[in-house]
Amino acid sequence: MMPVIFVTDALIFLLVFMVVVYVFYARQHEHLRAPWHNVSSRPLAMSAAIILAIYIVVGLLDSLHFHPKLEVTKSSDTIYSTEVSSVLDLVLGDLHQNTERTYSAPLASYAFAKEMIDLPDGKQTRTYPRLKYGGAHLDEPATDSAADITKNIFIGCVFGLVISSILLGLITFILSKAHKTSFRRVLKQIYKNDFHVAWTAMIITMSLTIIVLTIVYNLAQYYHVFGTDKVGQDVLYQAIKSIRTGLVIGTLTTLVMLPFAIMMGLMAGYFRGWIDDVIQYLYTTLNSIPGVLLIAASILLLQVYIGNHADDFNSIEERADLRLLFLCIILGITSWTGLCRLLRAETLKLREIDYVQAAQAFGVSNLSIMLRHLLPNVMHIVMISIVIDFSGLVLAEAVLSYINIGVDPSMNSWGNMINGARLEMAREPIVWWSLAAAFVFMFVLVLAANLFSDAVRDAFDPRLRH
Repeated sequence: MMPVIFVTDALIFLLVFMVVVYVFYARQHEHLRAPWHNVSSRPLAMSAAIILAIYIVVGLLDSLHFHPKLEVTKSSDTIYSTEVSSVLDLVLGDLHQNTERTYSAPLASYAFAKEMIDLPDGKQTRTYPRLKYGGAHLDEPATDSAADITKNIFIGCVFGLVISSILLGLITFILSKAHKTSFRRVLKQIYKNDFHVAWTAMIITMSLTIIVLTIVYNLAQYYHVFGTDKVGQDVLYQAIKSIRTGLVIGTLTTLVMLPFAIMMGLMAGYFRGWIDDVIQYLYTTLNSIPGVLLIAASILLLQVYIGNHADDFNSIEERADLRLLFLCIILGITSWTGLCRLLRAETLKLREIDYVQAAQAFGVSNLSIMLRHLLPNVMHIVMISIVIDFSGLVLAEAVLSYINIGVDPSMNSWGNMINGARLEMAREPIVWWSLAAAFVFMFVLVLAANLFSDAVRDAFDPRLRH
C-alpha cells in the first residue's frame, strides 16, 4: 500500500500530539493535575470518556489513508489503485463491498420493494427478491431468520462477556501490582467503588460497550444491521465512516476559533478603551453578516476554484478533504464571536479584583497578568463553550449538508445521510433506518461530550473548588 496524507489527517494527528504534550505537562504541575483527578473520580464523566475514546479511535483509524496495491502484473512496476482507503476499511472488512441492489430493511433477508423475478418453471411473479448478502446463508429466511438472529445475538453476548471478563481481570491485575495488594482485595474495592478513580463506572461502561459491539459485529457478518440505502450501500458502514467527519468538524473548527476568541476577549476586557471599541466593532460587524450566506458564498468560491484547477487534485477524496478543511475554517471564523463576548464580560469583572490590582501595582507586565491571572480564571468558560460549540457544529454540519453547502456529497457524513433520508421519509412505507442510524450516532457523541464537559467545567472552575 502507498500512504496518503490529507491536510485534515495531518491536522488531526498534530492535535493528538498537542494533547499528548499537554498530558505530560499537566502531570508535572499540581494545579493542572488536581482538576483532572477530580474529573477521574466522577462516574458519569469517566463513562462518557470511554464513549468519546471509542469515537476518537474510530476517527483516527479512518484518518490513516492509503492507496491499495493492485494485483501483481507481469511488469516489475508496482501499480496502486486510484481509490483511497483507510485502516478503518480494513477493520470493517467486506462491510463496504457487500452492496445490494437497493433498499433493504435492518436485519432483512429480502429486498424492501417488490420486483419481477423469474421462477424455475419459466414464469414470472412480482414478489420480494432475496438479498445477495443479507441472510444469504439461510435456506428458508421466512421461517429461520428470527431464530438465526436470536442465535447470533446470544453468541455476541457470550463473546462480549468473555472479553469483558478478561478485561476486568487484566485491569484488576494491573491495579493490584500498582497498589501492591492482593488480586481479591482489588476486586472487592472495585465492587465497592473504593478507588479515587471511578473504575467501577468505567468497567461497567466498557463491558456494556463491548457486548454491544460484539453483537453488532456478529450480526454484521450475515446481515445488514441498519439496512441499506437507495443504491444498496450498508447504512451501518456509512454511519461509522461519518464519525471522522463529525470529529473533524468539531475539533478543527474549535482550533480555528479558540485563538481569536481568547485573545480578543481578554484584550477587550482588560485594556478597555479604544482596543475594546475596535474589537467590539469587529465582532459586531461579523455578526451582522448572515452566517449561512457567508458559508454558502465561500463554498461556492471553493467549488469554482476546484472546477478551474481540477488537474491539481489526484482523487475525489482529496477534493472532498479540501472542502471539509475550508468548511472548518469558515465555521471557525464565523463562530468565535460568542465566546469572545463571554470572555470580555468575565475579564471586565476579573480585572477589578484585588490580586489583579496588586499585580498591576507591583509592575507585572500586562501579558503576564492576562496569562497567569486572567486566563486560568476564564478557562471554565472556555471549556464549556468548546463542548457546546462542538455539539452545535456537529449539528450545523447536518443543516448545511441539507442545503448542499456542507461537506462534499461524496464524503460520508451524518449530514449527508440525513439529507439523503429526507425523500425516503415521504415513501410508503417509510424508509426510516438511514435517519435513525445518523440520529443514534450523533446523539451518543453529543451526549457523551456534554456529560464530560460538565465535569471538566466543575473541576476547572476556581469558584467551585473545595
